[in-house]
Amino acid sequence: MGQMGGKLFNAVITALLVFQLTGCGTLLYPERRGQLTGHLDAGVVILDAVGLLLFIIPGVIAFAVDFSNGTIYLPAQPIIIHRADLKQIKFDPKRTSLAQIEKIIREQTGYVVNLKQKNVRISRLISTDDMMEHFSQLAFFNISRKVHA
Repeated sequence: MGQMGGKLFNAVITALLVFQLTGCGTLLYPERRGQLTGHLDAGVVILDAVGLLLFIIPGVIAFAVDFSNGTIYLPAQPIIIHRADLKQIKFDPKRTSLAQIEKIIREQTGYVVNLKQKNVRISRLISTDDMMEHFSQLAFFNISRKVHA
């Protein structure tokens, strides 16, 4: 019985170390990988901190893995778009540079954007209907088809 209890204890400790080494958030929420920022998920932080309390090095590794993967952050809140808020701006894409498009966006919305960033996706859309269809396929957009007066 003593040898069996020792083997069980070793197995539990090994499982805990493996769990901590891979990062709690990475195992629990693999769909969160790639998030760059956001609010910290208290549950993941607490689990990683438990690893720090019990085993310093695995806890540090768990934090490092979860921060580097972005799995320590809560998912972003969906962006709600109303059709009435959309404005179509037409331009010739063959004769318009990225810098000119950034300027158009800044002038029309007041937002400064950098279209050369890694996380920017550029799509050619012909109409607001195309835009609504495209946005509805993205997970973080909540499209409202109601037109508000």
